[in-house]
Amino acid sequence: MIEIENLNVWFGENHVLKDVSFDVPLNGSFGLVGESGSGKSTVLRTITGLVDDWEGRITIADKNLGPKRDIAFYRDVQMVFQDPFGSLHPRHTIDRILSEPVDVHKLGNSDARVIEALKQVGLDNSFRFRYPHQLSGGQRQRVAIARALILKPKILLLDEPTSALDVSIQAEVLNLLSALRRDLGLTYIMVSHDLAVVAHMCDDIAIMNLGRIVERATARQLADGHLDHPYSQQLFRAAAGYDRAIIDSFVDWD
Repeated sequence: MIEIENLNVWFGENHVLKDVSFDVPLNGSFGLVGESGSGKSTVLRTITGLVDDWEGRITIADKNLGPKRDIAFYRDVQMVFQDPFGSLHPRHTIDRILSEPVDVHKLGNSDARVIEALKQVGLDNSFRFRYPHQLSGGQRQRVAIARALILKPKILLLDEPTSALDVSIQAEVLNLLSALRRDLGLTYIMVSHDLAVVAHMCDDIAIMNLGRIVERATARQLADGHLDHPYSQQLFRAAAGYDRAIIDSFVDWD
C-alpha cells in the first residue's frame, strides 16, 4: 500500500532524512520510533506534501507521487496530528470542523457524514455544536480522528496521536485506533517516541536516529528488547525509566 525508497529531505542546507526506505502492506500498521529530531515526523509530512524539497520515491497504492498532491490524494491519505487542541480551529464548532472537508471535496450529505464520523469515534450528536475548548483532550483527539475518517481514507498517518493526552486517556484512544484499523481496513503509519505504544499498535517498526533508519524490527522483537544496533539497545534501556547507572552509560550518536 505504501512504498518509500531512498527518501532524502533537506531543510535549507540541513540534510534531515537520509536514504529512508520501508514499505507497508495493505491493512498493515508500521511504526517509526526514535528520539526527538530523528526525522520521524518529517517522513509523514513529506508523504502528505507538507515538505517539498525531497528526493527519492514515494508510492501510494502503486501510484508514484511527485512534488505536488492533487485533491484526490487527500481522499485516500489523512493525517492525525500530535496536539488535538492546536489542530482544531478554536472558533469553529465541531460541526463546522467536520463539515469543512466534506464541503472541500464536494461529497454532499454533510449532516449524515458528521453524525456517522462522530459515532465511529465514540461521540454522540450532542458534541456537534460544541467548541474545542469545551471538550477534554481525549474528546478533542477523537474529533481530530473523526475529521480524518470523514473522507473515508485508506491510509492514516498518525503523528504521536496520544502523547499530549493523560495516560488513562491514551489507552482509550489507542484501542479506538486499533478497532478502526480492523473494522475499516485502514493502513497506518504511526510515529512515536514511546516504544511500548508502537509495540502495541504496529506490526513492524523502524528505529530512526539522525535521519536514518538504523534498524528494522517486529513488534515482538521491540517489546522483548531483542535489538541489534547499539543505538536501538540504548533507546530500549532509556524507555524502561530513569536509572542513573544506565543513563551514565549512554553515548551521543552522530
